[in-house]
Amino acid sequence: METSVIVAGGGIGGLAAALALSRAGVSPTLLEQAEAFGEVGAGLQLGPNAVRVLADWGLRAALDAVAAYPDELRVRDAGRGRALGDLRLGHAFAERYSQPYASLHRADLHALLLQALRSQTGARLHLGSRLVSVAEQGDTVRLEQADGSALETPALIGCDGLWSRVRSAVTGDAPPRPTGHLAYRGLIAAADLPAPLRAARVSVWLGPRLHVVHYPVRRGEAFNLVAVVHGAAEGGPRDARSWSEPATLAELQAALGPVHAELAAWLHAVPAWTRWVLHDREPLAGPQAMARGRIALLGDAAHPMRPYLAQGAAMALEDAWTLGRLLQGRASPDWASHFARYAALRWARNARVQRRSRRNGGIFHAQGPLRWARDAAMAVLGERLLDNAWLYNGPAAPERAR
Repeated sequence: METSVIVAGGGIGGLAAALALSRAGVSPTLLEQAEAFGEVGAGLQLGPNAVRVLADWGLRAALDAVAAYPDELRVRDAGRGRALGDLRLGHAFAERYSQPYASLHRADLHALLLQALRSQTGARLHLGSRLVSVAEQGDTVRLEQADGSALETPALIGCDGLWSRVRSAVTGDAPPRPTGHLAYRGLIAAADLPAPLRAARVSVWLGPRLHVVHYPVRRGEAFNLVAVVHGAAEGGPRDARSWSEPATLAELQAALGPVHAELAAWLHAVPAWTRWVLHDREPLAGPQAMARGRIALLGDAAHPMRPYLAQGAAMALEDAWTLGRLLQGRASPDWASHFARYAALRWARNARVQRRSRRNGGIFHAQGPLRWARDAAMAVLGERLLDNAWLYNGPAAPERAR
């Protein structure tokens, strides 16, 4: 059976890719293996680069309806509580980059993208579609599904995440690797927090081999909290691919050790904890890691990132936006050439973000002399150290990047 261009994966990256195709006049078929659309996780941060993409798609009002816009980012010592550095967000950030810094629930971003996609004519969405193999055959790509059926498409975009099946048809490499870091996550209703803790702020607490971050979501009605520590899951991971294994406060406290009283209050406010084992891959080495022939990769399927720059979702949105911009005005694209151009435009920026995310992890979790040097640099350089103009001024429009 022949079909339209297929997007594999119905998460944030897949919805964004299908939306970008639709807006460019290409009718996508989106395949999602789950039986219902949904997004696992709690919170994410979107810098001005990601908000710029949503605004270009006409989704700024939808974002405003669900997001929070923090006034500042504050870095503190997890043990002693002293301030290490601040970055003004809010109005100052919006003026500097023409778009604000947003924080929101992952499910809310997923829902607004899904609604936008469903409003596009020609987009087809299929649930319960689990791929088992992918192969390019001449001028088509053939997909085998778990139910025994097969699909043929002129082009395939793999947006199926960290454990992508589509990826093997592009790079043929090994599964992602555990990083040795565990992430614990909780969601707190703002009404359950003391008033002094409800500030519209991204707070980052740094300690040896650990950090904790919390920020408002859902217009400030809730707060997302994530703690990342070094070490293996207690008793081993029940499912290495799971984003939501149950966890306990006692387990997290044992991993963190003594922390400042205010941070302890945040930890105790979380009603239920989940955890996941962080995995990643080596930073992209070239465009060949993002596209091959009529198959392209997008988001975590191409370039999974450690969470220390808060750019995983943003890079998926940028990937999708670039794909769509390249397609505009092309009634019958040469898919292999189009995907090669897309990969050439995107790989270096994605690789830079991957490398910077890894580096940030080392800085966040520093011990000994490196920790002292980090704290001293923050005291001297302040916002200049915390801001990332090269990142937040993006993404570059394809016509300007040529």
